[in-house]
Formats: sequence, C-alpha cells, structure tokens
Amino acid sequence: MKTRIALLAAGLATGLWGLWTLVHTVELRAITRLPIWLAGAVIADDFLLIPLTVATGWLVTRWSTGPGHHRTVGALRTTLLYVGITTLIALPLLLRQGTGANPTILPRDYLRDWLLLEATIIAVGVISAARSRGRGPRRATSADAGRGSRALRRVRRVPRCE
Repeated sequence: MKTRIALLAAGLATGLWGLWTLVHTVELRAITRLPIWLAGAVIADDFLLIPLTVATGWLVTRWSTGPGHHRTVGALRTTLLYVGITTLIALPLLLRQGTGANPTILPRDYLRDWLLLEATIIAVGVISAARSRGRGPRRATSADAGRGSRALRRVRRVPRCE
C-alpha cells in the first residue's frame, strides 16, 4: 500500500509540475487553442486511424487464410506497424519542412530520410517474411517424442461409476 501511495504522490507531483510549466511558459491564446487541437487529434484518431487500422487488419487476416500464408502474417503485421508508427512520428517534420522564418530549425531533407527509413523497414520485413516462408513444417525430434509419452503418462484416469 505504501508503494501505491508513493506512486500516486509522484504522479500527482509530476502532473502539477507539468500544469505549472504549461501555464507559465505558454501564452494564454495558445492555451485556449489547446482544446481545439486535442479535439482534432481525437477526431483524427477515431475517424481516420482506427478505421484504417481495422481495415488493414481485416485485409491481412483475409489474405492469411490462404495456404502457406499464415507464416508471413507476423512479419507483415510487424512491418505495417513500424511503417505506421514512423510515418506518424515523421509527419510533422514532413509537413513543416521549409516553412518558417528560420531556415536552420528544420535543415535536413526529411522526406529523403523518411523514405530511406521506410524502405529499410520494408526490406527487413520482406527478408523476414521470406525466411519464415522458406522454412518448412517443423520436424519432430526425439525430445518431442519424449515429451509426448510423458504427457500420456500424466493423463488422469476418470473413475468408473459402478
């Protein structure tokens, strides 16, 4: 119980410090625009990202019902997840590049860097899917046989009703 109270106190202190920092460092006009921005984020999440994620998951699941496709589903889902996450992280940099009064704030070619990152993620995903698809069915070993016989010995017998 003491640990929970300590964690609660630490969380409250961190939250209050964040609120104090927000109020003292951000202009009042910007604070009033914050709820609008947060509402936009919720709407974009609920009406764009979640349906897109569900549709992609549905398509991957439909595709994976084919023969031999079940081995590549994990690699495909992981690749899509990483591509989506890195795109969401890079999107503000891609949209704001070259704008503003100070050209040294965003000096790099973020589009090129993002495309290279996505190409690397996709290449690793394709290699992983090819490796998992190239593996045949798992062969039974002597360890598997021993495990099976032990499992048979552990089966409880149901008492007979006479």
